[in-house]
Amino acid sequence: MIYLQLFYSFFKIGLFGFGGGYAMLSMIQAEVVTRHNWITAQEFTDIVAISQMTPGPIGINAATYIGYTSTQSILGSAFATFALVLPSFIIMLTICKYFLRFQKHPAVEAVFSGLRPAVIGLIASAALILMDKENFGSPTEDLFTFIVSILIFAVVFIATFKYKQSHILMILLAGLAGFLIY
Repeated sequence: MIYLQLFYSFFKIGLFGFGGGYAMLSMIQAEVVTRHNWITAQEFTDIVAISQMTPGPIGINAATYIGYTSTQSILGSAFATFALVLPSFIIMLTICKYFLRFQKHPAVEAVFSGLRPAVIGLIASAALILMDKENFGSPTEDLFTFIVSILIFAVVFIATFKYKQSHILMILLAGLAGFLIY
């Protein structure tokens, strides 16, 4: 039964998760943590961190890990991953068949203009969801952890956004900082 639930949940996420893996994170968390309680919020945070460090799209990596974690089997990983990818595959086959013919049509251009802000909103939602006390600490419970987390976040944000530093370098340096401080 859990395999069908996994398939259905990740199929929905794949079908409505416009904007890629980061945009899907809030939908994945709502399904697997809040709705089905397959994993805890802390496990979800760990899965996101692991998914970011492993090669491949974060949404697919997260689905693979969650499928395995929730079922303790490779079959669960396969169901979740396949279900997440299937809607995109079907949609892309359909779009490829007709897109070249209609790409300059005003209705098609209007749809893409409407999707852009929605994708940015979904990505921002994923970022805000990850800014919780599991990741940043709490100023009332552990002020030191909270301040250090905010400082690391600010330094990495400024270094990547303003100074165009490598994302990989920032991940390594943030991990090193966390190791040395904690």
